[in-house]
Amino acid sequence: MAADSLSYEQARAELASVVDRLESGGTTLEESLALWERGEQLAAACQRWLDGARQRLEASRGTRPTG
Repeated sequence: MAADSLSYEQARAELASVVDRLESGGTTLEESLALWERGEQLAAACQRWLDGARQRLEASRGTRPTG
């Protein structure tokens, strides 16, 4: 499933699972690389969710984004 189609909670939970699998070891280099790439996708999706939430809060408070 594409990371962008997940809710924040789903993406964060899958990211935690990916980190656990990478930390536990026992995967081939190819599997580790695939997990790393998936983790990057999930982390970016989570960041987009958080950025969107920040923008919504700032808009509702009438403040400008802070870099």
